[in-house]
Amino acid sequence: MSSGPGYLKSIELLRGGISDPSQYPFQLPAVRSLERLILHPKVTYIVGENGTGKSTLMEAIAVAWGFNPEGGTINFNFSTAESHSELHRHLRLARGIHKARDGFFFRAESYYNVASEIDRMDNDKDNRYGPPIISSYGGKSLHEQSHGESFFAAFQHRFGGRGLYILDEPEAALSPLRQLSMLSRIHELVQKHSQFIIATHSPILMAYPDSIIYELSQDGMRKVELEQTSHFTLMKQFVNHKKAMLEELFAE
Repeated sequence: MSSGPGYLKSIELLRGGISDPSQYPFQLPAVRSLERLILHPKVTYIVGENGTGKSTLMEAIAVAWGFNPEGGTINFNFSTAESHSELHRHLRLARGIHKARDGFFFRAESYYNVASEIDRMDNDKDNRYGPPIISSYGGKSLHEQSHGESFFAAFQHRFGGRGLYILDEPEAALSPLRQLSMLSRIHELVQKHSQFIIATHSPILMAYPDSIIYELSQDGMRKVELEQTSHFTLMKQFVNHKKAMLEELFAE
């Protein structure tokens, strides 16, 4: 495995304290099959179909590390809805010898809440939060940008390097061209001693060469190459056999 900062080396599920493994979130394939997950020191991907528990697992890793369940930096402590699971209480994180100086938990579904919190803190009349936080995101309110622009503003401006970045479906509002730009940005940050854990459906984002891909299914979790993922094979099949696939989809 290639050398890298390896701020987070592995994740272990502590099953001894789980009272009922058949209840949420422990019945999810991502959790049910989890024993000890070895992370790549640079980029680790968690992929799979909807409902396998990717977001639940990503949230638990982030919360166990110290991030806000709804996203943001370690310093964000707002709460819009207490909806996160108890999974983080049952995880043991093996930290590396190097300490991350930066970090961010990005989750597409609650990024609006992060943007609102930044505006709230910057509009505080008592100036309790110091210089404008939005300056670290490009200087323009994230609510005044399109979803794609505001997503990429965080990736481009807020992520500074020497950090652990946990990203849950960062491609949600990004065009294919922006996804390629995101892949380039990941490489820039890896060169600045950063580590990524990414849950994604995008074969483009999965293409970073120095990485590990874990694919989830109802049968559990397995390590795969990009070309073995269901996302890649389905997209390739559609591009190469579009007419036949459409005819099958629309057949009465």
